[in-house]
Amino acid sequence: MNSKNYVFIAKSLDGYIADKNGGIDWLHSIPNPDGLDMGYNAFTDQIDAIVMGRKTFDVVCSFTIPWPYTKPVFVVSNSLKIVPEVYRGKVELVTGVLPEIVAHIHGKGLNQLYIDGGTLIQSFLKEDLIDEMIITTIPILLGGGFPLFGELAEPLEFEHVKSEVFLNAITQDTYRRRR
Repeated sequence: MNSKNYVFIAKSLDGYIADKNGGIDWLHSIPNPDGLDMGYNAFTDQIDAIVMGRKTFDVVCSFTIPWPYTKPVFVVSNSLKIVPEVYRGKVELVTGVLPEIVAHIHGKGLNQLYIDGGTLIQSFLKEDLIDEMIITTIPILLGGGFPLFGELAEPLEFEHVKSEVFLNAITQDTYRRRR
């Protein structure tokens, strides 16, 4: 089966995915009275599993809602050695180099992967392991924080696939890796 690694993430106009304090409250700065999901549910319908970084896992664990995922979740971490009891059976810890981690997950028959978390996304990009990015831009300038993109050894070319506008304020662009 054809395998793909996807990014689905929101950023500020100035390219940050978290503010200077690591906060993400600004993601809700545009009123969304009807709870529009901006394509998230359709996106997650096409994936087999979620691969997230340790910091993103910590953020998700801090939410005061039930576990939000129905797909298998793999947490990439070199420091976390055991999954907290409440998340056992919902999360698998993985460690090592990214191509081996991806091969391990594919070995379980999970080929369409959602890569989530700023540091992890940057690491996947450094290894040229991202096939498609869906980037939602919230019209706010944070003036600092955690950037979506980091340094690369060489440029990676993507082609623009489509743009959508939500709530007359939020833009969402889809890019596919040009290989």
